[in-house]
Amino acid sequence: MNQVGRTILLCLILMSVGPCLAMADEGNVATRYSLGSSLGITYDPGADVDFMLLSAAALYDYEAIWHHRAPDPLRFKVEGHVGSSTGTHMRAVASANILALYFLDHFTSAHLRPYLEAGIGIIYTDFKVEGQGLWVNFNPQAGVGMEIDLGDGAPWFSALRLHHVSNVGLHHDYRGINSVVLQVCRFF
Repeated sequence: MNQVGRTILLCLILMSVGPCLAMADEGNVATRYSLGSSLGITYDPGADVDFMLLSAAALYDYEAIWHHRAPDPLRFKVEGHVGSSTGTHMRAVASANILALYFLDHFTSAHLRPYLEAGIGIIYTDFKVEGQGLWVNFNPQAGVGMEIDLGDGAPWFSALRLHHVSNVGLHHDYRGINSVVLQVCRFF
């Protein structure tokens, strides 16, 4: 299968991940959806694999998905990203992730609601750094974020994450890629 075929196949898989994981929200917290963008700046193995992605996500009450008691501020996020690396050779990037998100309600103000999040996903890159081994890799990440209510409709949110790409030894070449990602999205 050529590069275009792999990219189309991965996009179709990503579009099916959210509905497969999402179940009816039976909790007290309404499900919310968002669109936005993510900008990644690579720091290891070098600063030459930056990327820009279109991001879509669904935020669920944790208990509605996992059906066991959980703290009230805990949420479950399903997200997908599609975009490209930047620079002289733009290459396709697509990922699907699941994350646990915990609101830090003790620090919430009238307009700001901070949170911590961590999770894992799967990522396809239409390129490989030297020693990477695979096109499709695991994508663990963790970060801090802030929901921002400007009072003019649906809130925004922004997150800063540590982002890792690795095949965790599934191939004899398993060089990872480490980035810092800034995400800015708006709920609708």
